[in-house]
Parts: sequence; structure tokens; C-alpha cells
Amino acid sequence: MKKIIKAGVIGATGYAGVELVRLLLNHPSVELARVSSVSFSGKEISDIYPGLRPSCNLILDDGHEQMLDECDVIFASLPHGHSQEIAEECVERGILFIDLGADFRLENESDYEIWYEGKFNNPELHREAVYGLCELNRADIKGAKLIANPGCYPTSIALALYPVLKNGLIDKKNIIIDSKSGITGAGRGLSLSTHYPESNEAFTAYKAGQHRHTPEIEQMLSKISKARVKVTFVPHLLPVNRGILSTIYCEMTADYATIRKAFEECYKNEPFVSVLKEGEYANIKNVKLTNCCHISLHRDSHTNKLIICSAIDNMVKGAAGQAVQNMNIIFRIDETEGLPLVAPAF
Repeated sequence: MKKIIKAGVIGATGYAGVELVRLLLNHPSVELARVSSVSFSGKEISDIYPGLRPSCNLILDDGHEQMLDECDVIFASLPHGHSQEIAEECVERGILFIDLGADFRLENESDYEIWYEGKFNNPELHREAVYGLCELNRADIKGAKLIANPGCYPTSIALALYPVLKNGLIDKKNIIIDSKSGITGAGRGLSLSTHYPESNEAFTAYKAGQHRHTPEIEQMLSKISKARVKVTFVPHLLPVNRGILSTIYCEMTADYATIRKAFEECYKNEPFVSVLKEGEYANIKNVKLTNCCHISLHRDSHTNKLIICSAIDNMVKGAAGQAVQNMNIIFRIDETEGLPLVAPAF
């Protein structure tokens, strides 16, 4: 008889948290046992998100204590600084902990201090954490007890650059990354920049050269390259609910045919990554509500530049979907189980 995995979600009323709830409710091997939210404790989660009716009327707890007694896996969708103690409890109890926040993504405490103004409570625990970019770290993920789920921008960028950096097909210097994200990437809390009159019919860059995902991006790209990689990273806010499109500019050190072949070979057996046909362009519409990444390749022969476009749904492959994909790998379930592969037609 197939074992049912009992799951809990901490921070279930944030955008990434409720996306996890949606995916887990549709997962044939999972029972969503517990959900928690400090802000809405004691309420039914379907009172906050009526779209969950009639599938889920779980009462929101104000903590995670009952999850520790009932769950095989706990997902935390919390702001940075709030996951470390919970992770330690889970690891001690033998419960898989998947952190969608930033607490375990950076390997160097000095980087965490600079970019997140925090410290590692338990450095040994941080050394145990596995960076959960599934297509790149699958072997390490299989035996993990603690997963640092990657950020949304870094996911779109690392998948786009992996084949060329791994094979030394581009100049590692002067990589320029121009990424655009839907407004859900800013979280559920309202700010002036995400207020409807400010964001509707607007398109703007923000935190140019100083976004918190920069050290995570550089850490992953440096590991792929086995050499220090620095990038110019500029994020932008799109007036759409969800989706990320990263456009990456780099100088080719091999001919374009070799580069395209490297991409096709690298991702030929990856169910969630598609290298688009020549002349096609990655489009966030075509990955909406899926765990997929679409990559398109373009050459500027005038400047010898390679242009890579990478599209993901920031709430699925960029957050909740990748977290579920990590869970599937660890519990030896088919990696695609419970994860959507097909986007709405319109």
C-alpha cells in the first residue's frame, strides 16, 4: 500500500504558502495535515482564500508544535530570520524541513550578515542544508534532511546559465542579467510600490545592483563555473500577478551551434525544463501555474553576444512547486507527481 506523506505548511496565508497549499491538496501522495499563520490564527484557511473551498477548511494554528507530532515534512514560507529554530527542531525529530525563505540559502555567514543583517544560529545546521535547485543538485537532495529552497530570480538565472558555464562556452566576466517579476514576488503585504495605482500600467527597475538575491545568484554560478563569478543584476517589477522573465547577456567563447547543442543535451531528460525551438521566445504566459522553465536562445552576431531568455512562474518553479519537487525527490516519488506541466491556453 502506498505511503501517504503528511505535510504541514507554516506561513500558509502568504502567497507562496497558499500556493503550497494548492499544490499539496492536489498531490496524490500527500495529506495536508496542518497549516499555520500567526496573522490569521484560529480561522479557517478557506475564509482567507475562498478559492480553497470545498477542498480545504483546515483551521490555521498559531505555531508549529502540533506539526512536529503529526507531519513527515514541514514547509516554512516565512520572512528571513524566522526559520532557523524551527529547522533545528525538525532535524532533531527526523522531520524533513523545506525552507522557502532565505535563512539557509547562503553558505557564508558574512554574506548573510551583509545582505540580511542576521547571523547563523547553528553553523553546523547550515552546513547540513542542501540548496534545492533540483535539476542541478538532485544527487545531494536525495539524502537531505534540510532543504534551502532557492529564490525565484536565482532559479530562472541558474537554469539559464548552467549549460554554458558548466561547459565553458561563455566569458564568465561581464554577465548582465535583466529580470522582470510579477508583483506576487513582493509578498502579500501592501507597500506603496505594489499599491494598484502605483503598479498598474507601470514598469520600473528597483534595487539595481543591490538586490538580496545577488549573493545567491553569484554563489550558485560560481559553483557551476568552479571559479568566482560576479554579475550585474537588475530586477524589474512587472504589472502582472505572477511570472519571471530573465534576459541574460553574455559573450560567447564558442560558436552558437555548439552552445545550442549543449543546452539541448543538458536538458533533454528534464521534465520541467524546455529549450525552445530556434526563433521562439520564452514567455511567462506559457509557464503560468506550472513548474516549468522555458529557455530560448538568441545570438547577436554584430556584438558576438549570446542572449538567453528564461521564463518561470515565480510562485511555482520559483517557490512552492520547486519545494514540492524537492519533497518528491527525497521521498522517492516520481518527480513530476502533483506538479502541473501544462499552462492555461489563455
